[in-house]
Amino acid sequence: MLIFSRCNWCQFGGDNKSVVNDVGAVNGHSGTTASSVAGGARGAESPSQANQDTVDNATPTCWWAAWSAMGCFGSPGAKSGEDDAKSQKRRSDAITRQLQKDKQLYRATHRLLLLGAGESGKSTIVKQMRILHVNGFSDKERREKIEDIKKNIRDAILTITGAMSTLTPPIPLEKPENKARVDYIQDVASQPDFDYPPEFYEHTEELWKDQGVQRTYERSNEYQLIDCAKYFLDQVHIIKRADYTPTEQDILRCRVLTSGIFETQFVVDKVNFHMFDVGGQRDERRKWIQCFNDVTAIIFVTACSSYNMVLREDPTQNRLRESLDLFKSIWNNRWLRTISVILFLNKQDLLAEKVLLGKSRLEEYFSEFARYQTPPDASPDARDHPEVARAKYFIRDEFLRISTASGDGKHYCYPHFTACTCASTSCSNAATKPTEKSNLRRHWPDSRHPLAARPPTPSLSLRFVF
Repeated sequence: MLIFSRCNWCQFGGDNKSVVNDVGAVNGHSGTTASSVAGGARGAESPSQANQDTVDNATPTCWWAAWSAMGCFGSPGAKSGEDDAKSQKRRSDAITRQLQKDKQLYRATHRLLLLGAGESGKSTIVKQMRILHVNGFSDKERREKIEDIKKNIRDAILTITGAMSTLTPPIPLEKPENKARVDYIQDVASQPDFDYPPEFYEHTEELWKDQGVQRTYERSNEYQLIDCAKYFLDQVHIIKRADYTPTEQDILRCRVLTSGIFETQFVVDKVNFHMFDVGGQRDERRKWIQCFNDVTAIIFVTACSSYNMVLREDPTQNRLRESLDLFKSIWNNRWLRTISVILFLNKQDLLAEKVLLGKSRLEEYFSEFARYQTPPDASPDARDHPEVARAKYFIRDEFLRISTASGDGKHYCYPHFTACTCASTSCSNAATKPTEKSNLRRHWPDSRHPLAARPPTPSLSLRFVF
């Protein structure tokens, strides 16, 4: 027997509890009285006694819930299973749609891998991308760069003054009284916990004016000196100020060793780019293979001004020859034979300075340069000295000889002359102009050359260039 209390939905029941038998006969809903039902079920017992016992021992409930539990309105298990199936399908469809969106976004994103020997300017290119195509550097990031810039100044003056006695022949100071300043730089400023007091800047400024230090700087190809040494040593009077904030040019010039893999994301003309910067030193190159998967293009960066310099990690190896060897190994790598290479012939400004200075002649390091002639239909910058143009095209052709040697036609090399520390976009005009077959034929008149039939440079490899 079941007892029913008042239900807010059916409004059945009340103070006088109603009894229903196992088949659902309810007092007030059927013609059978509770006492007669109970009497029939209890036999000899009196109807009133049976009815009272049933009421006292039963649990009040709603008649609608009871009938639902007995399956009078369909199977509750089937309805629950149907709802679960619909919910799972909705979740599955949502996941499928998201995966499709992610796949489309992945395919629409161009992944650019920056490769090259150490100190070729790869990280500077990444900084240019941030300045031109992201939001640049915040005030907080600029302040954080102050410590790196001060370290560049310290490393530069430490290296130059230390080289004065190691060069052959040694170079003396112009002013003997500056010997105490050199001792301070070598003994005090070289400490790892050095905090750059005012006297450091005073000693550095005075030493930089010394002609002996200047002559040592001019022979910097004979020892390892960072490229930004002159730039920051000329700016000491500004950098030493308490309110100094680095400019974009300061950040571009600042040298920090890259170790590991760094990713920069930016958008150009509604196209997504992911640029990966990896260390260029020999011990960092083993990490490059991690970035080769699904690369859209490789940007190979070489420092053209390094023709008279040697590697930090191997003093017997010329830097430019190391770059050529590295380019050859990448170009002929079987995993990269379908990936085109954008060649940045970087540091053209420093190359011009060295060529015009005339103290380090290119033919002394590359004997074949003595017989090289600038291509008659080359298009150098109007401001280029003839010898500068001859040097830059010679270096370009050394790389193109490697890229055209295989002749498989599966990937191409797109050379561009760059100066990545140039703050003006004019330095990138050549890189932003699509390479046409006609331009290639001017460089390589032989139409049978495999590169003579190459297609125009894909826009993805050009539009983002600073």
